[in-house]
Amino acid sequence: MGASILVAALSSGFGVLLLTATGYIGSFIAADPYIGDSQLALAVIAILGVVLLALALYVGAIVTANTFSTIVAGRTRRIALMRLIGATARSQRGEVAAQGLVVGAIGAALGLVIGLALAAAGVAVGARLLGDTGYEVAQATLLIPAAVVALTTWAAAWVGSRRVLSVTPLQALGGSVERGHDEFARPARNVTAVILIGIGAALLGLGAMIGMANPLGVAPAFLGGLVSFTGLVLGATWIMPPLLRLVGRMFGGSAVARLASENALRYPERSSRMAIGVVIGVTLVTMFAVAAETAQAVMIRSAEASGYPMDRLEVLDQFAAAMMLLVGVSAVIASVGLVNLLTIGIVQRRRELGLLRALGLSNAQIRRVVLLEATHITLTSVVFGLLLGVAYGWAGAQSVLGSVPLQMGIGAFLVLPAVPWITVGAVVLAAAALTLVAAVAPTRLATRVAPVEALAAD
Repeated sequence: MGASILVAALSSGFGVLLLTATGYIGSFIAADPYIGDSQLALAVIAILGVVLLALALYVGAIVTANTFSTIVAGRTRRIALMRLIGATARSQRGEVAAQGLVVGAIGAALGLVIGLALAAAGVAVGARLLGDTGYEVAQATLLIPAAVVALTTWAAAWVGSRRVLSVTPLQALGGSVERGHDEFARPARNVTAVILIGIGAALLGLGAMIGMANPLGVAPAFLGGLVSFTGLVLGATWIMPPLLRLVGRMFGGSAVARLASENALRYPERSSRMAIGVVIGVTLVTMFAVAAETAQAVMIRSAEASGYPMDRLEVLDQFAAAMMLLVGVSAVIASVGLVNLLTIGIVQRRRELGLLRALGLSNAQIRRVVLLEATHITLTSVVFGLLLGVAYGWAGAQSVLGSVPLQMGIGAFLVLPAVPWITVGAVVLAAAALTLVAAVAPTRLATRVAPVEALAAD
């Protein structure tokens, strides 16, 4: 449960830092003689704060739910044994959910303490560099993120443990493995995913249209983003495998490469959980980078047209840098999910890896299988996340800034997306580093157990 506690702590600390950062930036803008009276600027700050906090909780909940789903999949035989001696499925699910509540409470408390310390240090540095605005760090509202994180972790554990209800006592005689592709087919779930994606896309379009007249278009656009991405998460088991299969062809036809790529296709539930976390992180970073770059382009055009001092736009750069740092924490949360799920997956595949060792694969080949599997999932997720991030980032920028009457290339109120290629390159490099980090612990676990011991393990 250590990784789940870390996710909860990161989410809670993220919320504290986010509320502090947006509050401090709002006070700084209010004290500015040029834009202090701009209600639009303050409204944008407040909206971004709510949006980013909701996104952090959303990411943490998905990562936690995926983690608990994977853990429950590995406990199938134990749960079946408990059912065999009289325990009910609901009592077993309640036990998992209770663990989620404890994990969430511990992580939220740690995140609150660390977040307060970092927030105080950040405000002190800001006061020295930018001037003192009299902003107080210790506020009762900072308890809200910790409480919400604890509750969302409990809820995510409850959602992630739903498979407990399908475990039967007869499964005590079998192994604890993930469900295969045929077993996992869920037409109703896929239909729901398609419906959510369609509704979300419609809301995104509505937000972009409203944004041409009012920045409040971000409300339906944000809701559309959440709804459509929830649909993508629900439909990950039929969206990700074709993408993984396509990328898997790039790794060649060797036995090691085929083993790595086929793992994603044999167990789409497990591979989709790993991939969707990276997709979320890359999408968030790219989305905010595109939105910030587009907003900067709009503000520069506006400043040139109105004679606003260009040096004042440095405030926007500082705001974008601060928000980018905060969004990066969401990507870290998603990265923790990939590392944790890949490690848990290796632990649950001890028999499979032991059989491969018994059939003649060397330690070096086993390490290559794990590394290629991590590379396979990460590369697919990064490309997919970049495409989604550009689309969501443009929709967000259009819904907030479309009302600015500027000629940006296609009509007076249609903002063209600006892609920050440096940030995209940084995302790709970070993904490569993540692949190496994610494969370290699993490769050590995969090569540590002797073939006979692994074949005899549960």
